[in-house]
Amino acid sequence: MFNSILQQTTVALSLLSSVRAAPFTFRLGNTKRAVAFDYNNNKVRGVNLGGWFVLEPWITPSIFDDWANSTTTSVVVDEYTYSQNLGKTEAQSRLSNHWNTWIVEQDFKDIAAAGLNHVRIPIGYWAVAPLDGDPYVQGQLDVLDSAIEWARSAGLKVLLDLHGAPGSQNGFDNSGRNGSINWQTGDTVAQTLTALQVLSTRYASSTDTITTIELLNEPLGPALSLPEISTFYQSGYQTVTAASADFAVTMHDAFQDVQTYWNGQFNTASGDENVILDTHQYQVFSPDQVARSPSDHVTYACALGPKLAATDKWTVVGEWTGAQTDCAKWLNGLGKGARYDGTLAYSSYVGSCDGKYTGTVAGLSGDDKSNLRHYVEAQMDAYEMHTGWVFWTWKTESAPEWDLQALLAGGLFPQPLSDRQFPGQCA
Repeated sequence: MFNSILQQTTVALSLLSSVRAAPFTFRLGNTKRAVAFDYNNNKVRGVNLGGWFVLEPWITPSIFDDWANSTTTSVVVDEYTYSQNLGKTEAQSRLSNHWNTWIVEQDFKDIAAAGLNHVRIPIGYWAVAPLDGDPYVQGQLDVLDSAIEWARSAGLKVLLDLHGAPGSQNGFDNSGRNGSINWQTGDTVAQTLTALQVLSTRYASSTDTITTIELLNEPLGPALSLPEISTFYQSGYQTVTAASADFAVTMHDAFQDVQTYWNGQFNTASGDENVILDTHQYQVFSPDQVARSPSDHVTYACALGPKLAATDKWTVVGEWTGAQTDCAKWLNGLGKGARYDGTLAYSSYVGSCDGKYTGTVAGLSGDDKSNLRHYVEAQMDAYEMHTGWVFWTWKTESAPEWDLQALLAGGLFPQPLSDRQFPGQCA
């Protein structure tokens, strides 16, 4: 999910000259629709179920341990190369076990018991509309069907998120395939729309629980054609709402400014109803960000609140974290180090990753615990200045700053959610 946007953008900008131009078209339609969550008057307080149907090495490093020290051409770095290397029979066996054990019904009960009201569930196109020649395996949708029932029983709403597109929309391992960005070439956009059609049709009768479908996670706008993204969003909106007019439609900000770029597009003023803008807010993926002091992290988070409140549509921070470093093992990619301790190429030492590379919440230092709690509370207050938030992620194997389940158990995430040990940080 979190390879350096700056690093990836530098590589990807070379693609811009070959991207096809497309006209800006923003009108979606003006039919007032019913959505089973009041996004005007209630706050989204949710969590992502990351690493479940879309593998990310840093969330579940044990799945990738066989290739931790590989330097051969068969190196595995993502779900595509994992499946390719194992072959379909073995990949099917291993991944079926993972899908049925990583998240279970009790997790949904625990999420609801913590006072959360949404889960965001990432899914790749290959689970929905696989392409000939892909090494990926299927079977995720049967488990997703169960997940929808578990969410319904727990009283949770679901944001269903298409997390990976054919060709990769960002070159990150969380798109399914790390490396080059080939979305918007060939038939990849049409294939993405097919996946959205299959997904929205399959769950058209579940809008009591699935309140919104996200058209695509993190398309890397600086490396893609922004007009084509907007055209895709229009087509995706029409595709999803054709399956059910009761779906809200979520659109990622494509790493463009939520105000200066997105205000005026896809909003109620133009008659476009029930659109949610998704923005992801991390402060760990550039040298300047990891060099910030704990108080600077809080100040930056608080400054986002008024900016979010000034957007002209529902706006959710669909991914954020308690982490103030990029120390978590393989966060920047399998086998790669961190900016914070200078082990990532071309980075400089800021501080030690002890207890944060791998570890537990209990093993964090007293200062780390205090700083994390300050930061979490500030973000919750800031993001609730508008529509709300969805934390990344519910659980990890060994990344304590990112693991909501562990943070709750360790007392570093507010319980109840309104509890504040450090009130008024964003006042």
